[in-house]
Amino acid sequence: QVRLVESGGDTVQAGGSLRLSCVPATDRYTTPCVGWFRQDSDKEREGVAGIGFDGGWQNYADSVQGRFTISQYNTNNTVYLQMNSLSPEDTGMYYCVAVQCWKWPLRRYNDYWGQGTQVTVSS
Repeated sequence: QVRLVESGGDTVQAGGSLRLSCVPATDRYTTPCVGWFRQDSDKEREGVAGIGFDGGWQNYADSVQGRFTISQYNTNNTVYLQMNSLSPEDTGMYYCVAVQCWKWPLRRYNDYWGQGTQVTVSS
């Protein structure tokens, strides 16, 4: 299994910005396509954004289109999720996982979810 570790979650006021980071647990391997999921306590887990091939493939959920930007760089093996104009509806646990390329809605590449990083947007 490919294990990715997410970080950067925090509490932020509505309208603010936050950047999440995702790195492999080991730098021996990099997965071609990575996606972000999120889940709030009373909602179904949803795919937020995915990326692969340095942006050759990328996609966003309608709810975050124009506000979130996902990026991927081979130089540091890091995937970022830049989140702007945050609203309370963006609150949730965010998970970075390997995903199947060219698939939308996002589909996990394996069964590992990890611990997630909490994003809380206050009004």
